[in-house]
Amino acid sequence: MVSMAARRDLSDFERGVIVGARLAGASVTKTAQLADVSRATKVSKVMSAWNSEGKTSSAKGNSGRKRIFQDRDIRALIRSTRQNRFWPAVILVMLPLAQAAEEESLLQESWNDFWLFRFFLNISGYATIIIPGYLLIQYYKRKNYLETGRGICFPAIKSCVFGSETKSSLQEEVSTTSRNEATVASSSSAKQFAKLLVCAFGLQASYLTWGVLQERVMTQTYGAADTELGEKFKDSQFLVFMNRILALTVAGVYCALTKQPRHGVPMYKYSFASLSNILSSWCQYEALKFISFPTQVLAKASKVIPVMLMGKIVSRKSYEYWEYFTAVLISVGVSMFLLSSTTNKHPSTVTTFSGVVILAGYIVFDSFTSNWQDNLFKYKMSSVQMMFGVNLFSCLFTVGSLLEQGAFLESLKFMSRHSEFAFHAVLLSVCSACGQLFIFYTIGQFGAAAFTIIMTLRQAFAILLSCFVYGHAVTIVGGLGIAVVFLALLLRVYARSRMKRRSKKATLIPAPVEKV
Repeated sequence: MVSMAARRDLSDFERGVIVGARLAGASVTKTAQLADVSRATKVSKVMSAWNSEGKTSSAKGNSGRKRIFQDRDIRALIRSTRQNRFWPAVILVMLPLAQAAEEESLLQESWNDFWLFRFFLNISGYATIIIPGYLLIQYYKRKNYLETGRGICFPAIKSCVFGSETKSSLQEEVSTTSRNEATVASSSSAKQFAKLLVCAFGLQASYLTWGVLQERVMTQTYGAADTELGEKFKDSQFLVFMNRILALTVAGVYCALTKQPRHGVPMYKYSFASLSNILSSWCQYEALKFISFPTQVLAKASKVIPVMLMGKIVSRKSYEYWEYFTAVLISVGVSMFLLSSTTNKHPSTVTTFSGVVILAGYIVFDSFTSNWQDNLFKYKMSSVQMMFGVNLFSCLFTVGSLLEQGAFLESLKFMSRHSEFAFHAVLLSVCSACGQLFIFYTIGQFGAAAFTIIMTLRQAFAILLSCFVYGHAVTIVGGLGIAVVFLALLLRVYARSRMKRRSKKATLIPAPVEKV
């Protein structure tokens, strides 16, 4: 029986290798090995066709790929080959390069669509800013610039590298907390309830709109018509930049118009939280290409587990038994939801391995961000100052990486082609910036417990809204898993509030006086 390899027709590339090898002086057997053909008779047939007709191609039509060499170029190569035997060897070397050049654009496009390649490409862009910055900081510290530095740049370098290094004491934090509680208590209950409603509505409106737009931008096409399929926006980093530049503007205006505490932290310390915040946001956008929005929301709700792990590693924190219990409940609920997803439903509900890996990256980076910001709050600063510092470095990193990759102009061209996308991107940024301001105001007025309850309800509403707008299917087991997750979150809020009340009562009870 004749094998398939023996019966198949040779490609133009293989015939070119045979001609080049034979004209360079290789034997028939060696040529067959170079061209990877099974029979020496094929070599003879190709050379016979070359000698008689000056061509190697078969009678079959080509595949439609654009030819690199035209007939005029081939005739020139033939004349050169017959005049000088050095050129066949050159042709033999250049043929694989020509074929590789044809496929270069296709390979480049496939690599650019691979999320891991884009991730490391972004990291390399950030490194071009981080590494020189690190070297400068080490230089100024070794030089003892605080004592020897002078000139116009001295205040800026001092603020960026050294700061004032003043940290708030525990007594100052307690006094600030007591003043906030006294202010809340002195206000009328009706007025406080109205403020709470405004905060709840602002948070729900900002982040529910943000969630719907986020899924729209990353999963749907723009410019689709009856005759055109449309195109998707692929660069998640540009969306991160859009969010950060508007948040930086809002925070800068707020700091300029209101009285803020004296800034003490060295500016470069914001870069750590900024870098992890950029990467977590990028993972959040990128994950929607592979997993459904409800899966992403549940994963974000379960980030208390890596936050606790990061707390132990970064801040050396200890946790109560009820915190471990609720963390286990959250893990069970998320597992129920993920395992209940089946592939026979809407394609966007299928959780892929890449989506899980990207989502895990989001949780890790976001957990580091929150713990690093907790350490930064030991310095005298407000939440808006933190917002300004983190977003300042975020804009620096993202715009630098986008310009190096040439993606900034490409994204602007996409915006110019699709006005709907431009509107969505701007509205997405507005919702993100307004949501951050509502977060700071809610925590300052009503504390972290009320804020956590509002945001937990927001996550539940976001899942329902996404299922309604984009048609995500949730099974009964998946619904039970969602219920378990949010029940665990509410238990955490309740247990934390009880612990705070107990600690306050303990501080109010005077210590017994020992009799001598």
